[in-house]
Amino acid sequence: QVQLVESGGGLVQAGGSLRLSCAASGRAFSTYTMAWFRQAPGKEREFIAAISGSGGSTYYADSVKGRFTISRDNAKNTVVLQMNSLRPEDTAVYYCAASARYGYVAPGEYYYWGQGTQVTVSS
Repeated sequence: QVQLVESGGGLVQAGGSLRLSCAASGRAFSTYTMAWFRQAPGKEREFIAAISGSGGSTYYADSVKGRFTISRDNAKNTVVLQMNSLRPEDTAVYYCAASARYGYVAPGEYYYWGQGTQVTVSS
């Protein structure tokens, strides 16, 4: 069982930056692939980025590649999403998620979810 709590959301102007954190509790954090998803009103939940258990591999959605960076600290049981050059279309609730498998972008492949944190980007 893994419990996830996101923090760091807020309101930012277009072109600005935000840093989201996800704190995990439970066992064997380093064995899980960690990912970030987002969901805007009226839209499906969208994969953003994922990082392998060791932190050695990452992959990103095309929509955020080059602007967002995912990282993790297994000693602190945290995963971070650094978001730069934010755009109004990045506005959404951002979720942290965990999976026992690597390489999947479908929400159904992720077993554990946080409650989400709101990110609003004004134009």
